[in-house]
Amino acid sequence: MRVHKLGFAALAVAAGLSLTACQNGDGGTAQGGPSSAPAPVSSAPSGGGPGSGSPDRAGGKDSAGKSPAPQGANSGSGSGSGSGGNGTSGKCRTDDLTITAMDSTIDGDREGTVAVTLKNRGGRDCSLSAYAGVDLKTNAGSLSAKRTGEQAGTTVLKAGKAVSFGVNYPLNTSGGSGVRVTGLVVTPPDETKSVTLAWPGGATLPVTEGGGSPVGVGPVGSAGQGG
Repeated sequence: MRVHKLGFAALAVAAGLSLTACQNGDGGTAQGGPSSAPAPVSSAPSGGGPGSGSPDRAGGKDSAGKSPAPQGANSGSGSGSGSGGNGTSGKCRTDDLTITAMDSTIDGDREGTVAVTLKNRGGRDCSLSAYAGVDLKTNAGSLSAKRTGEQAGTTVLKAGKAVSFGVNYPLNTSGGSGVRVTGLVVTPPDETKSVTLAWPGGATLPVTEGGGSPVGVGPVGSAGQGG
């Protein structure tokens, strides 16, 4: 019995050694080092997965975590160019102005001078260009002043500020009664509404023969600027 047991044990050991040799010889992957099998290929669509820089269709974000702009959208920020601000001043209207007149004749002058002042009483800046319209009311009818021909620019009149222009007229030194002046009519530039003021200058104008007006008007700003 002892001989038979030893025989069976020897056969079992031999079978184990044979099985081990077959496993080590078949590629050597059953024991020891890590598996050298290739990694499985991803089935994600090309360019559609995270890390590719393209949007993630599931999350709506790219690899940097930012939501992509929709197709056709303008990602730039536009700036308005409207002109409703304070950058541009409108024209001075008659109702925006306080208009006054005073005698500015200096002794020894050959002509009389009346300074007409336009003061901006509105709440915004406004502009005055070129010449105002000036008419003298007389007992012989209306007399329109002629422009002196001086270069006329545009004046921006800030709220609360004033600008003046001059009206020149001949002094009556003839000793006669002359033409009596009864009023001064002023129409601001580019306006149709007029203001009638008392005439502060000489009471009469000399009688002149021939055509043309003896009264002249300078451009806005020609008589200095007030406060």
